[in-house]
Amino acid sequence: MPNQVLNSTHDGVLRIGELELDCHVLEDGSRVFSSKDLLIAFNLKSTQKDQPRVLALFLDRIKFYSFGNNELASPLLEPIRFIVKGRGGTPRKGYAAELIPEICNALLQQASTMHLPIDLRAAADRSRLLLNSFAKVGIIALVDEATGYQEVRDRDALREILDKYLRPEDSAWAKRFPDEFYKELFRLKSWDWKGMKVNRPSIVGHYTNEIVYNRLAPGILSELRRLNPPDETGKRRVKHHQWLTDDIGHPALNKHIFAVLALMRISNTWDQFNRTLTKAFPAIGEQGILPFDEEE
Repeated sequence: MPNQVLNSTHDGVLRIGELELDCHVLEDGSRVFSSKDLLIAFNLKSTQKDQPRVLALFLDRIKFYSFGNNELASPLLEPIRFIVKGRGGTPRKGYAAELIPEICNALLQQASTMHLPIDLRAAADRSRLLLNSFAKVGIIALVDEATGYQEVRDRDALREILDKYLRPEDSAWAKRFPDEFYKELFRLKSWDWKGMKVNRPSIVGHYTNEIVYNRLAPGILSELRRLNPPDETGKRRVKHHQWLTDDIGHPALNKHIFAVLALMRISNTWDQFNRTLTKAFPAIGEQGILPFDEEE
């Protein structure tokens, strides 16, 4: 929508060598540079009014249109109008951050096939500098880090995972862990197995969390502890698995449990199982797992 004006929700300065470029993340998730900073990136000078003409002339001279993919180039070349709150209400014109590496590639491709005019050599030097930076970290990641959007992006991604795996309310209990899971755990720990009717020690809950929920998906164990805290006696109102969704959470749980069971069966000792489990299913960053956390 060419006439749409978006708000900048995050802004910052991207520093590459001595180069400093203002960048923005817009409310729709677009990462953009203003037309002014896009020209600065390639050492091109212009007045504010003349920026669109200078950019169009530059792209024509480096044959961007013929080198690039037209389906890719068209949306990238569409100016994006946006407002930075607190810095005046006049919309600015910006361009997608992905346009910069595409211009770099087109310019350097031309430089490799023909003699560049003297006034474009500085732009070619800038392109090498920019691409060297992008080779280590992509342009989107650089913008996200410069604007602080990285934390929001990571939180949103985690929230999306949790929404897929966990339901807003707990469900009715149903048996999810086969008896063999606990029987194998007791065997590997060299504990005396007396069957499912005998209450298991609370340390079993700790091992269940570590073996299963801590390796199921990012943030799952922390969120389950928040949703399903223990009462004053240390007991939880329901089992953790009663919070898992039917379409994503429970299938993932079942798949993981039976994969873990296979590792248990081929292990002769707890240490051997632990090493195999860590190699096959690394823990997903949970910290401070309590040794007496009751769970089944």
